[in-house]
Amino acid sequence: MMKYIIIAVIILLAVIIVGFMFRKKHNAEIERLEQLKLQIQNKPILEELTKVKQLNMNGQTEEMFERWRGIWTEIMDVHIPKIDAALFDAEDAIDRFNFGKATKIERDIETRIENVDQEMNKILTELSELIGSEEKNRSEMDIMRDHYRQARKNLLAHQHSYGAAAGPLEKKLETFTPMFAEYDELTESGNYLKAREIVMSLSDEADYVFSLIDDIPPLLADVQSKIPASIHELRSGVREMESQSYYLNHLELTGQLDAMEQELAAMKGQIAALQIAETKAKAEEMKDRIDSFYELLEKEVAAKHYVDQYKGETGRQLEVITRETRDTFDECAVVQQSYKITESEAAIPRTCLNKLEELQRRFDLLISRTQEEQSAYSSLEEELRAIRKELAETDTAQSEFASSLKNLRIDETAARTKVEGLKRQLQETDRLLHKANMPGIPEEMDVRLEEAEEHLFVAMQGLQEVPLNMKLVDSYLTKAEKCIDEVEDKAKEMVENVLLIERIIQYGNRYRKTNPQMNAKLMEAEESFRQLRYSKALEEAATAVENFEPGSMKRIEVLVKEDAWRV
Repeated sequence: MMKYIIIAVIILLAVIIVGFMFRKKHNAEIERLEQLKLQIQNKPILEELTKVKQLNMNGQTEEMFERWRGIWTEIMDVHIPKIDAALFDAEDAIDRFNFGKATKIERDIETRIENVDQEMNKILTELSELIGSEEKNRSEMDIMRDHYRQARKNLLAHQHSYGAAAGPLEKKLETFTPMFAEYDELTESGNYLKAREIVMSLSDEADYVFSLIDDIPPLLADVQSKIPASIHELRSGVREMESQSYYLNHLELTGQLDAMEQELAAMKGQIAALQIAETKAKAEEMKDRIDSFYELLEKEVAAKHYVDQYKGETGRQLEVITRETRDTFDECAVVQQSYKITESEAAIPRTCLNKLEELQRRFDLLISRTQEEQSAYSSLEEELRAIRKELAETDTAQSEFASSLKNLRIDETAARTKVEGLKRQLQETDRLLHKANMPGIPEEMDVRLEEAEEHLFVAMQGLQEVPLNMKLVDSYLTKAEKCIDEVEDKAKEMVENVLLIERIIQYGNRYRKTNPQMNAKLMEAEESFRQLRYSKALEEAATAVENFEPGSMKRIEVLVKEDAWRV
């Protein structure tokens, strides 16, 4: 029995705890809803409505004010009390632990608050729009009236700057007066939103008209004065240049200038009709074209200067380079008797002469065209530049070939000198080997010496051939030099090894009586030495001494380096 009582008590306590937890949760929700209600009540509706009272309370403004005040009154007198009552009912349900009913009431309260909040936000938005419209209208209209007055002042004071466009502009400005009057009437009657429509419409028209006031004087100056003056200046420049032997027909400037003058007459009519956008674009295009015409004339002047400056020099260069190339052609025939030259190399002088003949024909034609005065200097300059470029390339080709011919004799002398040097180097290597204190020269070294002698002999034979092929001789000499250098290095290494072996054996002799093992190793090294196996003898002797006294080899090597080439 006691067991069941305990269980019942535990269940009861659990229910109570859960109940209090739910109660706490719902109390928190009631607090949140209460805060939302307070936020609604604190929205600045009354402050904004007070601002509206400062406006003209007529017509549209009065109607909107009454509607907003009615909604606000209904919210504060009807909806807010209902929300308060619902909050009280929810709290009572919570106290009674009727959480289902409390939840339903809370949802209903939140819906009521959301609906009221939407209504109040809508009022605030409309209030802002109305008050903002009044402020914007007043500010923008003040600026627009100032611009209007300045525009009329400019138009009256500088009518000559507007030409035939002055009348249409005056009519445009006259249309502003009734719109200003309508705006004032709407503002005085409290119709600020309709007045806003007038302001926006007037603003678009004002931007257009005021831009005309600003743009027409400089545009008219371009069309009536600046562009015609430039056209006149270009015509005078063309006549003057033609009197100085310039050929300008290819530019077709006269026809283009005539067409521009006709177009200018039409543009004046467009300006009078206030068709400014298209006219401005045409005027800018004309100015760009005029600038390009000036550039074309300047290009012809620069081209004539270039032609006058370089045509004489080019003619002299053609003569000199042609003469030098003929000399190179003759020299090539003579050199070919003594030296072998490839067919492609031998063809260089003839190719250069053919090119020079072509350039001479083109240059003669260019001189003829300058004398006839029927060619544009720009085309003559282009041709002269091309001739000078190709002439320079031809001169470079023949000069390099002429230098290569002269270098053949220099190369031959250098090759013969090199042969004598290699011959002495080989003899010195052979003398070094025979002078060294060694039992003999290994067969491998004899083979190397014979190979070096053969390479040198081939190079010497190459120098005896007629005609002499210097490229082949250079190839032979390169091989001979490489082989002789290798033989010399090998011979020096061998002499140094022989000296090193002798010093090692001399160093080890002092220990032979007391160290039978060293004695045996040194005897093996001496046997290899007598068999001319110097590398093996060095390895055996060095191992014997180093094993007995580590570090001794470094001291012996230093002594041998100092004495090696005193032999």
